[in-house]
Amino acid sequence: MSAAAVSTTAEHRSTSRRRTPFGLLGAAFGVALLVLLPLVVTLKQAAGFGLDNAAELLLRPLVGELALNTLLIVSTSTIACAVIGTSAAWFVERTELPGRRAWAVLAAVPLAVPPFITSYAWVSLSQSLQDFLGALLVVSTAYYPMIYLPVAAALRGMDPALEESARSLGLGPWACFRRVILPQLKPALLGGMLLVALGVLSEFGAFALLRFRTFTTEIYAEYRASFDGSGAAMLASVLMLLCLVCLVAEFKVRGMARYDRLDRGTRRAPVRYALGWFKWPVLIGFGALTLITLGVPLGMILYWLMQHGDAAITPVEVSAGQLLSSTGASLGLGLAGALLTTVLALPLGYLLVRYPGRIATVLERVVYLAQGVPGIVIALAVVSLAIHVFMPLYQSATMLVCTYSILFLPLALVSVRAALVQAEPRLEDTARSLGLNWWQTLWRVTLPLAGPGLGAAGAMVFIAVVTELTATLLLAPIGTDTLAKEVWVDTSALAFAAAAPYAALLVAISLCSTWLLMSLFGKSAVLDHTQR
Repeated sequence: MSAAAVSTTAEHRSTSRRRTPFGLLGAAFGVALLVLLPLVVTLKQAAGFGLDNAAELLLRPLVGELALNTLLIVSTSTIACAVIGTSAAWFVERTELPGRRAWAVLAAVPLAVPPFITSYAWVSLSQSLQDFLGALLVVSTAYYPMIYLPVAAALRGMDPALEESARSLGLGPWACFRRVILPQLKPALLGGMLLVALGVLSEFGAFALLRFRTFTTEIYAEYRASFDGSGAAMLASVLMLLCLVCLVAEFKVRGMARYDRLDRGTRRAPVRYALGWFKWPVLIGFGALTLITLGVPLGMILYWLMQHGDAAITPVEVSAGQLLSSTGASLGLGLAGALLTTVLALPLGYLLVRYPGRIATVLERVVYLAQGVPGIVIALAVVSLAIHVFMPLYQSATMLVCTYSILFLPLALVSVRAALVQAEPRLEDTARSLGLNWWQTLWRVTLPLAGPGLGAAGAMVFIAVVTELTATLLLAPIGTDTLAKEVWVDTSALAFAAAAPYAALLVAISLCSTWLLMSLFGKSAVLDHTQR
């Protein structure tokens, strides 16, 4: 074992033995409790619904239709995203594709366009897409980057020696991919498929605009029809059960296998296959994918921007004052949500990095529960809490921002933890030995060192908050209209021209924030520029 490895191991053990500050532990517990509270409220409401009422609600033919629609759209879109994302990653990373650097970026950019904006574009193009095929088209093209990005990263980090050995033993390209490469892609592929499945399960805006009924749309309709959270909580419990099934299935299929290299050695460029004449169908495929994922949404937004309000089915004119007000509300809520979520992620991230242990791991798992629970479930639970416990906060910006933090805390925690890992702990020990207390060390040493990672965390949360729809519809204060909410309202009323300015600003903000995120987090998330 090298001296560096021994030093790292010793530092880790020394860190683990140190007593965890009570204040840090209490803050981490508070963050986990904040995430857990809405889930407990939802289950409590569902348990109090009564067995007879629950049977009457769940045994309706409508619930069977919702279950069929939900399971069908989740399974088909996940498979479609896996095929599209894996194929795109393979051609970008493993072939001599002309212009592959540009295609790598274009394949990742659709992640910055919210699915309900894509729905707006396709519905305004043709209302005949308001069915299962339209929903499949929208969610597949919106979510496939969740598989493309991790699979591309796995292909870049894969040991080319295994592939070369397989080819030297007589395996063809397809057999080599199936027997050597695909098993190594299993963790990244299954992880991406899990993200897609959970995202489609919790999707609301896209399905609502496409008039495609799933559990999320029916939960919203149930709440709006009666303003009684019991029935909605019962349906939400079914949705939570489906999310749990997805999590367990992914864990069972992935198993405990590991695909780490024992000897890292010198990093070598992977084998790249010449496409020959096949490059033309591949280029046509990438062009069609770009047209569907970016050309149609951006093109339809530009088209409706150039049209008068009377050109839409419902003639509605855009108010400049309302446009400015919605933009300000979206930016304000996005910044507030990003700041609060990043601050909440700090104590738990610091606990995981500096004082790892069983307690820290349990608290981390509790926070990650929010990633597998649909936003509409958490939003409805927060509504119930606000009405019965925190009445002064009901329909306030404070309650809405807190809900954003619960929803997107896992996003922030990933980047915060990574940033704190890169902050050298010996510098903190030196600062403490020079007389700085824990808070001064955090403020003057740790945070400056972790600055880029914290900025990436804030940028991720900002994008998620600005494009969030479900919690905003349920919890936004009266008179507070965000860009996402205006797009949803105008598109629901078929006022496509009126929705266009809001959609254009929302996409512009999301794209700019994504560029900032890439600048902070590193362009290697899209394409490794060290490779030729």
